Amino acid sequence: MIRSARVSAVIALSCAVAGVGLVGCEDSSKAESEASATASATSSAAGSKQAGDQALLTGTKKIEVGGRLVNVSCSGTSADGRPVIMLVVGGGDGLEKMAGLQKTLSEKNRVCSYDRLGEGASDKPDGPQTLKSTGKVLTAVLDRVAGDAPVVLAGHSLGGLIAARYAPDHQDRIKGLVLMDATSPTQTADLNKGIPESATGPAAELRDQTLAILRGGEPEKLTVPDGKVRSAGDIPVEVIHHGKQYLAEVPDYGPGLERAWTNGQRKWLAVSSRSKLSPAKNSAHYIYVDQPDVAVRAIERVTSQAADHA
Repeated sequence: MIRSARVSAVIALSCAVAGVGLVGCEDSSKAESEASATASATSSAAGSKQAGDQALLTGTKKIEVGGRLVNVSCSGTSADGRPVIMLVVGGGDGLEKMAGLQKTLSEKNRVCSYDRLGEGASDKPDGPQTLKSTGKVLTAVLDRVAGDAPVVLAGHSLGGLIAARYAPDHQDRIKGLVLMDATSPTQTADLNKGIPESATGPAAELRDQTLAILRGGEPEKLTVPDGKVRSAGDIPVEVIHHGKQYLAEVPDYGPGLERAWTNGQRKWLAVSSRSKLSPAKNSAHYIYVDQPDVAVRAIERVTSQAADHA
């Protein structure tokens, strides 16, 4: 079915504001291309480096975290002291969405990704989740895939918000961040201001659906409250936001939503004294799909800077 520009804009905004990958959020041929690069499951494979007495995970495997199974994928190797790159997908997305990005980065780095509880091939959460509880899962995954090595988190959309909220509390481990069109730290307030109670039609439906998700809706049951951006010190950080002004297509409220989104990206700069903001000029929300070269260069820059700063 051919969608009107009005409907397409609303669907695109759903992806952007909450990081929820709804059906049809990105071009299906691109998604299939990215997914085809995923490594096959190799649950018995193990890397040659050690985390204590346990070999670091290589390939794709489900690991147990707090009684739940979490799907994890790792590839590539790193020179001693060079950070492990952890890719953090947006809401509604599985790790296969970043398979192409992982494959490219793993030519020079050790790169991992994982499905949060409720996403991809991981188990569903056994109840409501918070940023603290989802952070505990990330910590357990990093223990398994990175050992004592430093880590660079590269997150998209909701995954970017999770990465930026996690880093300040784990400065001993997180040595760099790349935030790709990360969900705003004040997304609920942005939405309530941008689409008022008096709004009707698709914009109002979008607001209500997105707020429900931010308050702990499916699939992750993750509550995402607004909050100030806390500092993770002086780690290298690159914040990349979309350059295609597609949110402006939302009837009546589009231009304001675009301004609020850009302001939200600027707010994330406070996560470090070494933050940089730049647009992906030819990209909509899925920057690592629309302009993978931009994502790869940013992640490799931050990883190299983190290694030099160590």
